Amino acid sequence: MTEARLIDIESKITYLEDTVQELNNTIYQQQKMIDQLHAVCDSLVAHVRELSESAREGGTGNERPPHY
Repeated sequence: MTEARLIDIESKITYLEDTVQELNNTIYQQQKMIDQLHAVCDSLVAHVRELSESAREGGTGNERPPHY
């Protein structure tokens, strides 16, 4: 192989390594976002279940406290 060809191959490898690192960072950020959205969904599901249980028990969730 000629030296120019080796330099070309090394340049391509460096470019590919940079691309892989960039993709890895993107996937990491996306996974963090997915984890955050999953936590929000879990919280919303729990809140809806609480409201549903409250409605089944006859409460509206907006009742005035007895001291009013």
